[in-house]
Amino acid sequence: METSLYAPVKRFLEGLGYSVKGEIGRCDLVGLRDDDPAVVVIGELKLSFNLELILQGVDRMSLGDEIWLAAQLSARGKGRESDPRYRNLCRRLGFGLLGVSNSGRVDILVSPTAPTPRKDPRRRSRLVEEHKRRQGDPAAGGSTRKPIMTAYRQQALACAAAMTTAPQRPRDLKQAFPDAQKILHRNVYGWFERSERGVYALTETGRSAVETWLPQAPTSPDGSGASA
Repeated sequence: METSLYAPVKRFLEGLGYSVKGEIGRCDLVGLRDDDPAVVVIGELKLSFNLELILQGVDRMSLGDEIWLAAQLSARGKGRESDPRYRNLCRRLGFGLLGVSNSGRVDILVSPTAPTPRKDPRRRSRLVEEHKRRQGDPAAGGSTRKPIMTAYRQQALACAAAMTTAPQRPRDLKQAFPDAQKILHRNVYGWFERSERGVYALTETGRSAVETWLPQAPTSPDGSGASA
């Protein structure tokens, strides 16, 4: 599983001073640094070095300032990572290349340069905002088989958890959860229903979600507005 590479690569980037979170805006991992918030670092993970990994890096060039591609090192060192053409292509594109051993050691195969591709300000802004708003790091990079714990889902779960004992009015939840009105009204996941005018209760789906996801939900989310 690609998620097995996430922890070693995350530790590597944290060693460079970045705060790293997984599965943000379709990127396996995103790193930001408090002292230089303008720099966005993106990492992509694959079990082997292949063309698809490079193509993912190319797609992320419009979002990030520094792109790291990481994959499992081949058992005998004869994989694509040892091909000078592969390394040279990454070098020309400005990508950093990381090899992860079975023991979790991370080796720099190619250091990233600083290309100046055309950026997509809108997608980049969404990426940075989601990183900042997400509480903790609840999703390991490389996850593909379960829903991602986004900042919006965290806030919706927090509202749902506060409603397990009794129905609530959005205004009663607003002090702890500023987005309560929008979350209950939009009802993206089908967790809420009107029990009477201006009052919302949990559906059975909502109660089940709280039981399943509650350990990953923050107790008091901050800020407002995040994509589901």
